Amino acid sequence: MKSNSRPNPSFQQSLFTFVSIVAVIGIGVFYLHTSLHSLLLICLLIAGLSAWKLSENGFKSIREAMNSGISGALPAIYIFILIGVLIASLIQSGTVGALIYYGIEIISPSIFLPASMLLCTFMSLATGTSWGTVGTAGVVLMGIGNLIGIPSPMVAGAVVSGACFGDKMSPVSDTTNLAAMASNTDLYKHIKSMLYTSGPSYIISFTIFAIVGQKYAQVVLPAQELQTMLLGISRTFTINPLCLLPLVVMLVLSFKKVSAEVSMFCTAIVAVIVAITLQGAHVTAVLSALYDGGTFKTGVESLNSLFSRGGISSMMWTLSLALMALALGGILSNFGFLHVIITRILRSVKRGASLVVATIISCFVGNMSMGEAYMSIVLGGQLFGDTYDEHNIDRSVMSRSLEEGATLTTALIPWTTGGAFFASALGVNVFDYAPWALLNWINPLLAIVFAYLGVALFKTSPKLSMSKL
Repeated sequence: MKSNSRPNPSFQQSLFTFVSIVAVIGIGVFYLHTSLHSLLLICLLIAGLSAWKLSENGFKSIREAMNSGISGALPAIYIFILIGVLIASLIQSGTVGALIYYGIEIISPSIFLPASMLLCTFMSLATGTSWGTVGTAGVVLMGIGNLIGIPSPMVAGAVVSGACFGDKMSPVSDTTNLAAMASNTDLYKHIKSMLYTSGPSYIISFTIFAIVGQKYAQVVLPAQELQTMLLGISRTFTINPLCLLPLVVMLVLSFKKVSAEVSMFCTAIVAVIVAITLQGAHVTAVLSALYDGGTFKTGVESLNSLFSRGGISSMMWTLSLALMALALGGILSNFGFLHVIITRILRSVKRGASLVVATIISCFVGNMSMGEAYMSIVLGGQLFGDTYDEHNIDRSVMSRSLEEGATLTTALIPWTTGGAFFASALGVNVFDYAPWALLNWINPLLAIVFAYLGVALFKTSPKLSMSKL
């Protein structure tokens, strides 16, 4: 919160500071193609200089503001570390391999599109990463789809839809945890809230893919390519239903609302046990993989990149970026810049539904401006939190809206890091696959419709005034 002893920045100063930050990130990402971390350092400098003349104690106050922005992320720091551990352990246990193996076995031309979406959903749920899913299973599915004559944009759309849904709903996803943290809400409450809008959106998208897929029912699948994939997995891992035990443990603990840290740690322990007992992995190799991931040689390059990832070290890029963004948000929030801007913007917001729309649109614009969902989520949480409280709307609605506006739309914008990666990995232009990335645009639109209908617009009890206590 802003200190009462500080003068408020003017709207002009606040807007100039914010626009400068957006410009630095936009120019740096799109024209200079430089590191986001370096750009955030420049943004911290801009925000710090702008806050200097408002500071009563010089840099000490600025540092305190940065610390306050980071302090709320301390629980997420543990989660970020555990995400890396969990991904590595799920790979070592053969859980990820089994998901791909069983997924490939059930594919047939008539159900290729919905099956692709489903496979990518499970992959992304297990690993918590849409990028990893698109870059591995997605690449394989694109190759198979091309062989059987399904248009590449359709296949890419199914892959992106499934991968983004799984990423968005996974308790081990960095954006899922970041959205819950930025909104100051419980992780599982956040996931439950997303089900109300993402669930129907997924069903609609899946149904459309199932109907469209019937056009290819008479096509014969390339047996040789599938056998190569299956052979690569089977000679690397022992594949049987026990491989899925860690995933079952994680889902059960999640449904029982066990804390995310405990759920992840228990799942990782089970996965390590499965890796040592079922896969015959050496304990030293498994424990080493928990830090820096493992290295597998399956004979299939697309599988090698998936199975050779994970570990604590793999999360450092995301974690360091989030910490810097949170420090920046701390300055913008504590010195009142965001408060001044959002007060001016929210004058037109008179109802809860309009607030949801404003959140989704602002995150979409943030993605377009800054090219990165992480910044949109963190800054969105800083901008809208108090307003949700004032409208007595539960913060899980805000966290859900942040994901719908930021996590999902990044795949629809060619110049974002997500859009650029997906287009490069799948070999399909964003504008070509975007119409078929059904979930990514149906979900935000359905959320807006639901908001105006009052569906899943969860309310909180108004706080009692002091006179009633």
